[in-house]
Amino acid sequence: MYIKYLQLMNFRNYNELSIELSKNVNVFIGDNAQGKTNILESIYYSGIGKSHRTNKDKELINWNAQNSYIQLYVVRERLDKKIQIKIFKEGKKGINVNSIKINKISELFGILNVVMFSPEDLSTIKQSPSFRRKFLDMELCKLSDKYYYNLVQYNKVLNERNTLLKSNGTKLESIVDIYDNQMSKFGANILRERKKYLNQINKWAFKIHKDITADKENIKFIYLSSPKIDIDENLQNNFYNELCKNRKKDFEKRLTSIGPHRDDFLVKINNIDVRSFGSQGQQRTATLTLKFASLEVIKEITKEYPVLLLDDVLSELDSKRQKYILNSINNIQTIITCTGLEHIKEYLNSNSKVFNVVNGNCYT
Repeated sequence: MYIKYLQLMNFRNYNELSIELSKNVNVFIGDNAQGKTNILESIYYSGIGKSHRTNKDKELINWNAQNSYIQLYVVRERLDKKIQIKIFKEGKKGINVNSIKINKISELFGILNVVMFSPEDLSTIKQSPSFRRKFLDMELCKLSDKYYYNLVQYNKVLNERNTLLKSNGTKLESIVDIYDNQMSKFGANILRERKKYLNQINKWAFKIHKDITADKENIKFIYLSSPKIDIDENLQNNFYNELCKNRKKDFEKRLTSIGPHRDDFLVKINNIDVRSFGSQGQQRTATLTLKFASLEVIKEITKEYPVLLLDDVLSELDSKRQKYILNSINNIQTIITCTGLEHIKEYLNSNSKVFNVVNGNCYT
């Protein structure tokens, strides 16, 4: 899978842009605030229908325009796809795939798979559990329509249950029971898929991490479920029972205290909890391992590597980790932003493309 060309109109600081990309390495060089990250953002947006930087689509539109337009052509193993997205000032958007309008954002998932790696991601391991839950949900939504459906339904039921818990009504037990049945159904499916995904990550992460650390470290990702139950064939029933046990406490606290929305995963290097006791270097290496393991999982499931987006991340890593990344992208279309070529020049060849970015304009 790779992007053949990208066109932008009135996207961020780009009035108009039309570029053809290499299916290997593409480097966008420029000073800060010139628009390098905006290019990666448009590609990321085309893959999942939302930005990694803002929840407000209207912020993607050039300040003096009424709407914004993205078009890119994706070459795939089976069937090539053209993605066209129009973003309107009032916050709405229209998405066409091969000139056919899609009605649900989930229909966009999987057409263009991307893995984004930015300096902010380097803190995934040491940040709060919400960051790690977001990572799991994002990766699984890209790979499974069923997971996306279960997640949407679970969050809907969760919000309604929390609203009920905050009310002062009486005789609410029977109503909460209805929500608990629904939550246990959708939540059990989420828990199974998250645990399965982390098992797949672990399969690849073991070798990747050993390669990065020259065989000095072993890594393992361990799912932590807030209902302390085994993820087995009785999961839905067990989850329901745990929700029932916690009802009194939930009414007192006026929120739902257990479930996938409270879960986390633990990262251990040589059996040590990296978040609590690991060095910053170990935390960064663990995040790098997680990202590159996710590349392999996507390849394993879809039979194609996703597009890898590296947003000024190389300058944040030491030479050993830079070398690992640059030696690992031979078969992956990679789009890199940076302020100079000094770290990557020796890894470029005749198939690579270098773009200079100056104030919303690209030059080769």
